[in-house]
Amino acid sequence: MNKNLRIVVLAKQVPDTRQVGKDAMTAEGTVNRAALPAIFNPEDLNALEFALTLKEQRPGSTVYLLTMGPQRAADIIREAMYRGADGGYLLSGREFAGSDTLATSYALSCALRKIEADVIVAGRQAIDGDTAQVGPQVAEKLGLPQVTYAEQLVEVGEQHLVIRRRIAEGVEVVEAPIPLVVTVNGSAPACRPRHAKRLMFYKSARCRSEVAADPQSMVARRVAEKPELLIEEWSAADINPDPTQLGLQGSPTKVKRIENVVFQAKEAKRLTAEDGEMEGLIRELIAAHTIG
Repeated sequence: MNKNLRIVVLAKQVPDTRQVGKDAMTAEGTVNRAALPAIFNPEDLNALEFALTLKEQRPGSTVYLLTMGPQRAADIIREAMYRGADGGYLLSGREFAGSDTLATSYALSCALRKIEADVIVAGRQAIDGDTAQVGPQVAEKLGLPQVTYAEQLVEVGEQHLVIRRRIAEGVEVVEAPIPLVVTVNGSAPACRPRHAKRLMFYKSARCRSEVAADPQSMVARRVAEKPELLIEEWSAADINPDPTQLGLQGSPTKVKRIENVVFQAKEAKRLTAEDGEMEGLIRELIAAHTIG
């Protein structure tokens, strides 16, 4: 008999990089998240759809979202629940602040050991860093096989998944044993929309600190009546980590210099298809160090 799978989606609330301004970075070289609108990382939504599709093909399985960030990161857990997730876990606390990919993957791997997930799914990369490192680093820390650049779930076996992945040379179909880690491309199917009934029910979902902020509110009372509305919130102490591997202390990546690059519109140049004009444009671009 097929085992019910505990599927965990690693997701991140990221600053909307379409709205970057002069206050986007702090003096320490970290992102000033308070200055930018926060959104659900786009490829993590593709990962959520991958996980929900897997859940549908293995009835009885569950999908939970795991995210690390400030209290407001609970917004993407609620968003995932509107779309079909069963719940979520929020890692939050000052100990996690300033984490690079190494410290982030370490914290997530500590939480995942506690959750005991069968399949871990993540977006290929986050738009605020574009490193594509966290998913593979989590797999290495947990000692699990990994499939990167996943584009489609082809087959769900009792002890394996068959996955199509998009690589530079084309398309590859691979079989991987469960448990495993999967990172999903933006070319994978887009996430399904919110479900109206789930939205009406889970809009009251809150984590512990949100309830504590207004314990007498109607939402707090609703959470107390319906435990399934409580989003798990863990501090560093809840996942038993090595404190030296968390946050800035555990982040070997250091920012040496920050530059604000502002693109300004300049006079347009219209070219014909003549070789001389094209050659002149290339020489101009090379001289300006735009190319070459």
